[in-house]
Amino acid sequence: MSGATPTVFALDANVFIEAHRRYYAMDLCPGFWDCLEHHCGSERILSIDRVRAEIKDGDELARWVARAPTSLFASTADANVVRVFGDLMRWVQGHPGFMEAAKAEFARAADGWLVAFASVYGATVVTHEVFKANAQRRVPIPNICREFGVAYVNTFDMLRALEVRFGWAA
Repeated sequence: MSGATPTVFALDANVFIEAHRRYYAMDLCPGFWDCLEHHCGSERILSIDRVRAEIKDGDELARWVARAPTSLFASTADANVVRVFGDLMRWVQGHPGFMEAAKAEFARAADGWLVAFASVYGATVVTHEVFKANAQRRVPIPNICREFGVAYVNTFDMLRALEVRFGWAA
């Protein structure tokens, strides 16, 4: 009997940043951060080097990233990832709905690299961004994912898929 290949989740910077700043703050829910490390070790969760670069120095999140397993942030230097990123960029640059500033920001940010990586390696992107059919000021990750056939979910759907449960201790 063969089982389905487990989903690998590729995390956007906003997953780390929002969790740290809000609902999974390290002092309130250390289990979330332990969970990320655990599932990184089982090769179910990862991110990319360019997301790591977007997490700024100087706070507890940056210190956690510095201590995190090196395997958590995969390299985007793979020739296939670079090729797919080029395909994404050509689509974004040719899209008449996106403003020039949105196209320029997309070229600078990690978002396209994350989607390219997920496309090449069959991962599911995890982001807090949502699909926006008439986006102009920003290029949403879900729009790129839909265009290029890459699966995406939010943090909570990822945690459910991984069957994560956080408990409370008195």
